[in-house]
Amino acid sequence: MIGVVVVDDEPLVRSGLRAILGSAADIGVVADCGGAEAVAVVERHRPQVVLLDIRMPDVDGLTVLARLAAVSPPPAVAMLTTFDAGEYVDRALRGGAAGFLMKNTSPEQLVHAVRVLAGGGRVLGPEAAGPVIGGYLASAPADDAARLVAGLTERERQVLALVGHGMSNREIAATLHLAHGTVKDHVSAMLTKLGGVNRVQAAVVAERAGMIAGRGAAPRR
Repeated sequence: MIGVVVVDDEPLVRSGLRAILGSAADIGVVADCGGAEAVAVVERHRPQVVLLDIRMPDVDGLTVLARLAAVSPPPAVAMLTTFDAGEYVDRALRGGAAGFLMKNTSPEQLVHAVRVLAGGGRVLGPEAAGPVIGGYLASAPADDAARLVAGLTERERQVLALVGHGMSNREIAATLHLAHGTVKDHVSAMLTKLGGVNRVQAAVVAERAGMIAGRGAAPRR
């Protein structure tokens, strides 16, 4: 059973997420709370996944994220965001956020995201991709994304572009007609060459390098 804690200042949002995730046989919301109680609740219940509102009036999500980094073992944290939260994106990425999800994410996508997070993966919901990448580009210091990408092999660049489109390793394997294990190796090598970034940050690099301008169409083999 995947244990989840939902942290949001709005009880209605918490109850809605609890109901959605509770419909999955392998997921259980062990607790929900506001920002002030979040660290104590996580330490008490030791969830695998935390869904954390990025903006709260008592203790904001970025503060909670920093405090959760000291919990051992730390849970995978996905930030719950809105279209106007771009100014927080850079700090959340650098603070170790494992992903971003819009509050209006579909039930199916939410359940899938929790499973990915519990398995050690990173998530960037389709609806969140634009605000997250746009916010990061607006706030991040300029760097030479093209130079970073130039250090990748052709196959690693293909993989990076597909990561930028939000594909999982299995989806990338199917698109490129490669074994799943081979894709995992390419992803690991690519992330290392980009400076030890996570998948969300790699998607930003791909965007900055102009690799995913037409987000609707993934590159062909």
